[in-house]
Amino acid sequence: MNKSIIKNIKPLGFTWETQDPFLFCAYHRDQYPMGNSEMGVNPEELKDRNTGQDFIIKNGWRMYHGSSIPGFPYHPHRGFETITINKEGVVDHSDSLGAAGRFMAGDVQWMTAGKGIQHSEMFPLINEDKGNPLEIFQIWLNLPKISKMVEPHFKMLWNEEVPVINYKDESNKITSIEVIAGKINTITALTPNPDSWASNPNNSVGVYTVKMDAGANWILPKTNSDANRSVFFYKGDTIKLEGKTILANHVLELEAGENIEFQNGNAETYFLILEGKPIGEPVAQHGPFVMNSKEEIREAMSDYGKTQFGGWPWIEKEVVHARDKGRFALHSNGKEEIKNR
Repeated sequence: MNKSIIKNIKPLGFTWETQDPFLFCAYHRDQYPMGNSEMGVNPEELKDRNTGQDFIIKNGWRMYHGSSIPGFPYHPHRGFETITINKEGVVDHSDSLGAAGRFMAGDVQWMTAGKGIQHSEMFPLINEDKGNPLEIFQIWLNLPKISKMVEPHFKMLWNEEVPVINYKDESNKITSIEVIAGKINTITALTPNPDSWASNPNNSVGVYTVKMDAGANWILPKTNSDANRSVFFYKGDTIKLEGKTILANHVLELEAGENIEFQNGNAETYFLILEGKPIGEPVAQHGPFVMNSKEEIREAMSDYGKTQFGGWPWIEKEVVHARDKGRFALHSNGKEEIKNR
């Protein structure tokens, strides 16, 4: 009997459980209301919320750690990378190196925290006359020991440049795949950050978002058999794999060295796929610090207490950029990228 391609099926939680080399994934879907003149939430709509620690969906949205503007005010990281995929809405980035940016639907920010950085990720409500829906993924990708203390770095993978595959099956149903990292058949992603585990093709790191038409069929091609492969089925109705019907809101751990045929059900279906060869090193984590030992965690906490990883060069804790700024990236070396909105 052939071995099953399905290794495990688990329900999705608030944060999504991943496999080495990934640490976890947070999925944010918030139906934010109209913004005020400060690009924040009107004060009367903040009543009865645990402001500063608001993670319970009320009226379709959360403030997270924001007080008047939703998001995550400045906080430190060391020892791993964040990959933030924007599907809808606005994210404003600022960091302790003086870098900044705004990215929107279809854009991806890839940040290597390395030896230490502080950054904020705020969700300004730029629309004053309509709602401000937000949908993002933030993926934590671990760094191997040799790269944990590299210089911090971030880059933008802009919507216009991210490769997209539109596969049409025998029934003319479309499956659309955004190739954020890795390779699907002959289509290769943009270059990842230089110190990333993903920068070595032999590590077979793949990050893909997938949308399938109702009734569509699609084959995810095999990759390195040593890789871990997780498929997060976060929106839709049902799919079939190996004749088994699977409901939405589950993560599937699948064989990486096999072609995987997905047969979609009667609704549009959405996946996030993460795959890659495991780093295979000890993981010690304390909040925003991910190292290889408890002693290194203590060192990280001590270093942050002494240096604040460069301090915070911005006046505000909840930094947002001008409403009409549009999409841009200002790097710590002064280089600025400006994109049309």
